[in-house]
Amino acid sequence: MPKFAVIGAGNGGMAMAAHLALKGHEVNLFNRTSDKLLPIQEQGGIYLEGLVEGYGPLEIVTSDMGQAIRNVDVIMVTVPAVGHRDIAQMCAPYLQDGQIIVLNPGRTGGALEFSQTLYEYGVNARITVAEASTFIYACRKTGPCSARIFDIKKSVSVAALPSVRTGLVLDALKEAYPEFVAAESVLETSFNNIGAIFHPAPTLLNAARIETTGGAFEYYIEGISPSIAKIIQRMDDERMAVAKMLR
Repeated sequence: MPKFAVIGAGNGGMAMAAHLALKGHEVNLFNRTSDKLLPIQEQGGIYLEGLVEGYGPLEIVTSDMGQAIRNVDVIMVTVPAVGHRDIAQMCAPYLQDGQIIVLNPGRTGGALEFSQTLYEYGVNARITVAEASTFIYACRKTGPCSARIFDIKKSVSVAALPSVRTGLVLDALKEAYPEFVAAESVLETSFNNIGAIFHPAPTLLNAARIETTGGAFEYYIEGISPSIAKIIQRMDDERMAVAKMLR
């Protein structure tokens, strides 16, 4: 049974760490901000509610990357895409032969950026970097040591870099996540990231309103007017055109 490290103690990371522990896996949890981990360290794990209920005990809860990923089989990165390069840099000195890194999700070009960063920092360990096309959970943190899983996606595509290693990644994950299926390559998982289209445009076009409402803003309901929807459609048409050219 593979041992996991979950990188990031946000909404997704807390849900994933607890669920993996409930499935019987040994799980380490890492977060850059140590204060955020104190309640979890004191409790020894995370409570889940919603679709999955129970207490997931964690092996190690730490802000020390070396301690978090040492001797684990699979490193599940759950931080936002803007943090991928920083996490790769932090992992670089401690990676070991045979370890698998999965970006959950990779977003657009995540595995490419992560691998390039490891190369720049001189990583010689024989590791595999992969990315999921989307996050497997619909979830939310509900307290300092608790999270709610609303739903789990039935099928999530995953690809390794290079793609000949995708089978290796799926074999390592199949016991914990039979929902993961093979994508053709990281180009498929990256271009299937609708978030790259659906998030930046409405945010930029509603920037003033978001700032002046103080957070009381229904992003998908209020933020996507007919005119903004037309812009999103044009952007998505370009995404699809580029993807078709790369097939």
